[in-house]
Amino acid sequence: MGSSTTTDFSTLIRERLAAYGSDPVIEFEGTWYTGEDLVGISGRIEELARAAGVAEDAPVALVVRNRVPHAAAMIGLVGAARSFALVYAFQSPEGMARDVDRLRPAVLVADREDWTAPVVEAAGRCGTVGIALSLDGDRVTLVDGLATPGPGPFAEAPPEPSVQVLTSGTTGPPKRISIRMPVLEHAAKSALVTRRPGDPTPSVVFAPFGGISGVCSLIAVPYAGGRTVLLEKFTVEGLVDVVKRFRLRALGGPPAVIRMILGAHVPKEDLASVQVYMGGAGPLEPELKQRFEEEYGVAVLWSYGATEFAGGVLTWTPDLYREYGAAKRASSGRPWPGAEVRIVDPATGEELPPGEQGILEARVALVGDDWIRTNDIASRDEDGFFYLHGRADGAINRGGFKVLPETVISTLVEHPAVQDAGVVGAPDERLGEVPFAAVELVAGAQPPTEEELKQFVRDRLPAYSVPARIRVVDRLPRTGSLKVSVEGVRALAGG
Repeated sequence: MGSSTTTDFSTLIRERLAAYGSDPVIEFEGTWYTGEDLVGISGRIEELARAAGVAEDAPVALVVRNRVPHAAAMIGLVGAARSFALVYAFQSPEGMARDVDRLRPAVLVADREDWTAPVVEAAGRCGTVGIALSLDGDRVTLVDGLATPGPGPFAEAPPEPSVQVLTSGTTGPPKRISIRMPVLEHAAKSALVTRRPGDPTPSVVFAPFGGISGVCSLIAVPYAGGRTVLLEKFTVEGLVDVVKRFRLRALGGPPAVIRMILGAHVPKEDLASVQVYMGGAGPLEPELKQRFEEEYGVAVLWSYGATEFAGGVLTWTPDLYREYGAAKRASSGRPWPGAEVRIVDPATGEELPPGEQGILEARVALVGDDWIRTNDIASRDEDGFFYLHGRADGAINRGGFKVLPETVISTLVEHPAVQDAGVVGAPDERLGEVPFAAVELVAGAQPPTEEELKQFVRDRLPAYSVPARIRVVDRLPRTGSLKVSVEGVRALAGG
């Protein structure tokens, strides 16, 4: 199934997972789970799928939570060279059901708590076999009424085994793209850039499994034969506990983690073992970077990438940091090996010289021959360092998750009481920025509460898209052409 490169990578993951045996692999909520535990969970999923009559190349969907059974399922599916799509768990049951209807998988694997009535009904409509995961009792079971496949039709299997990951919106509106197994191997390697060969120190994984960062961080564990501590949700206390217990030398994550550590006033001695912080998923203000470095004596090596690029295309290395770190704090670094990056005029597509701002494009040999255009405004200097200057599409970066204002606006105006809406990013000490919405109501409509409007958005979009605040106004600020004024809405956010 698939190319020899795909088979080699999948075989490697399968063999390395089996090689752990009774040795610990993942710590979760204070308990270590062994290789045998993970093999047992992933093997049971395959056993139930085969017994139900599901073909080996049939599409699979996995509703992911940062929990051990889900980690085992993902590693096992990669090891089996199965194609599968990831579905976010942090959305409403109705949102999950819509994903099932769109994906039409032959098998849906989800936590027992995510098998709600809407999801069960969607799986029934598609003829999907349902498999429930849990750490209590039987870890892998069939869902009542979904034990055998229906007539379908199911989604077509991709030409070679791949993982469908939901993008964060760096190159445009979030969408699912297929990451082939050889590309996933490349991404797993990039996640190990700061790890020393043979280092027994565990890593820590808290990035959501639904995105490329979480997938890479997890798959890198068996790829390197290492161990990890899995956090279901990020907290400063949880991260500091792992650092202190295992004397971690490297950390990584989005800007929000740095903001939260500084905001919590974590004592310097609690992070004394940390030498480097590999960051990304959004811009980091130079002042904040310098403050963190001076406060904790940690080298902050920033990077830039996207799901479409299978990881990073720009990065800082320790050598670059030693030579240029103090002088180029605002830069996202130079291109990764195997990546080409350029700045182009958005209208003509012509490459721009150093110092001029334009749209960032990148080409990664392993991904393909085409240049991929992002929505990021950037520039480069004479030394080949690249700088980000914001989004051309006005996207809001909520702790690493991209929120397109247009998507939230189009959802809000579906509410029968909402005539029009404006959405902007409002500063947030912890997450960098969060969505703020102002809405104008239909004449004579019963005014909805703020919580009612939030729930309306929550039922239709991922949780990170829900505005932190929604303000009802008599009239939205508008430009001379009667468009909603972004600056006017931004002023309302500060009021």
